[in-house]
Parts: sequence; C-alpha cells; structure tokens
Amino acid sequence: MVKGLYTAYSGLTVQQKRLDVVSNNLANATTTGYKKEGLTTQSFKDVYGIKVKDETVGYINQNIGTLNLGAKVGESFRSWDQGSFQNTGNTFDFALSGSGLFSISFTNKAGETSTLYTRDGSFQMNREGYLVTKDGDYVLGEGGNPIQLPTDVSQLTVDSTGGIYADGQYVDTFGIVDFEDYNYIEAYGENLYRAVDGAVTTDSTAAVNQGYIESSNINVVTEMVDMINISREYESNQKIVNAIDEMLGKMVGISEL
Repeated sequence: MVKGLYTAYSGLTVQQKRLDVVSNNLANATTTGYKKEGLTTQSFKDVYGIKVKDETVGYINQNIGTLNLGAKVGESFRSWDQGSFQNTGNTFDFALSGSGLFSISFTNKAGETSTLYTRDGSFQMNREGYLVTKDGDYVLGEGGNPIQLPTDVSQLTVDSTGGIYADGQYVDTFGIVDFEDYNYIEAYGENLYRAVDGAVTTDSTAAVNQGYIESSNINVVTEMVDMINISREYESNQKIVNAIDEMLGKMVGISEL
C-alpha cells in the first residue's frame, strides 16, 4: 500500500513537470522564433515478487509477477519545425527559411562573452551602426565579427544567402550556422541557444527573408488540450493518494482497538 502511495506520487510529479513545460510553451506562443518543448515519460524498472519458502513448489523460489514502482520523466526534447512567417515590412526583420540559426555575440552579467544562437531575426541598428538584437547583443557576420553598417545608410537590402548591402555596397554576410545534431544545443534563455560539448557546426542552407519574422511553432489549441489532459491525470493520482491515505487511517484505527 505504501508502494501505491509512491506510485501515485511519482505520477503527480510527472504531471507537474509536464504542466510546467506546457505552461512555458503557452507563455511563448507569441515569441518570435520560439521552438516548442516537450517531455517523454517512462516507467521505473520492474521489481520482481518472489515466492519464498513455498512448500507447494518444493521450497523453490519463483517469480510471481512484476510490480511497477511508478513513472518518471524520461527526457526533454524540442521541436525544430519551422513556424509561419509574418510580413512586417521592417527593414531589420529577418526570418530563416530552412535549418539554421543566427550567430549572436552574447555578454552575460559577469562580463563574459560567448557565441550563442537564435531563430529570432528581429534586429535593430544601434548608434554606432552595429546590428543588434532587442537586448543589444551584437549580430555576427560570417567571419565571426559584429556586423556594422554605415550610420547614414538610407537603403539596406539583404539577399536570400544572407549578403548585406548598404546603399548597394556589400557590407557583410550573416553568420548563419547549422548543427549536425540538434541534441547538442540547449536553451540558454532570452530566446537564445548555446552549443554543448559534442556539438558540430555545419554550413547552413537556410534562406534569409527580409521584412519577415518567424512565428513560434506553438499550436495554442493543442497545448490547451494537453493542459486539460494533464489536469485530469493529476486529479486521478490525487484521488489514489486520498484513497490509500483513508485506508491507512482505517488500518491504524483498527490496530488501536
């Protein structure tokens, strides 16, 4: 019976984590370039019950079945399916069509600088002419250096390969990279991703679309349905905990008689 409590508790824990992920997806449904997260669930390894000192089988220990001890979160994953494009008409908005990410020079609060990646191509130009993100981090060119535009540029055009032209003059090319295995990049925060040990970068074939932004690939209706299912499963586990707790209370009361 105590094992039953643990099994129900593990189910509550899994549903809580699933709810956290779904809530985060819904919160980022309108975040440019956001990619959906998900969780897999798996059961704990089975524990075998053993017949011990059973004279009906000649005192030979035998397996009599399996007892599962509950569920746990297997692993998290991210869907890299492309989101739909929105036409903004903004000169500094860019959307990637295909597999790839923009390279960003990110500086943390400790003053440490590293290269992170994003699908959010909603950029702007600062006073010095550098192309930056909404948070002021530098957008990198193909040489790994921040992209700097003439401060008096009147017309900025970007071709599908990421080539940047200011008033008809070539300036730089977006440093767009791809990865052999996207399991080796993780969310950093602020709509950015970082490569972890084992990540291998490759040339990207993504096309750049100027004047567009990529919406998140979140389906709000699907996420709401998932949230309802999670709520029901959480409630079911709660009822199991309450039922076992009631039975244990009755057993304690009987033992005290």
